[in-house]
Amino acid sequence: MPYRRLFASALAVGLVSAAQALEYRSVAVPAAVLHDAPSAQAKKLFIVREGMPLEVLVQVEGWTKVRDAEGSIAWIERAALGARRMLVVTADTAEIRQAPRSDAPLVFQAAKWVALELQEPPTQGWVRVRHRDGQSGFVRVTQVWGL
Repeated sequence: MPYRRLFASALAVGLVSAAQALEYRSVAVPAAVLHDAPSAQAKKLFIVREGMPLEVLVQVEGWTKVRDAEGSIAWIERAALGARRMLVVTADTAEIRQAPRSDAPLVFQAAKWVALELQEPPTQGWVRVRHRDGQSGFVRVTQVWGL
């Protein structure tokens, strides 16, 4: 009987953890270095540009462990991250439309790895975004990463 309670508690904790929303931050400086450990002396892995969204995994003493759109995991100085929500195009070309419908007029197209600012939470498979030049519209959630 105690094992059942232990299993039920572990299952409940697992379900709560799975239900928690993912946390994303975007690079808030012109360029930031991703490291293999939480230290400026650690091996430098990548340089990421401003606006790149990163999934937050762990935070420790001024450093944040993150995952990028390709699944790579690294550490970044927490000061290099901002709260502005950005998405990155992962499709070869994303179509940004005037309304959240595939038959709506096309506003613009964005190439892979272009950063777009999140304007509204996603609904029914679409999300409202804005390009840095000011153009905005709706893109399918399957064409971007960072939600």
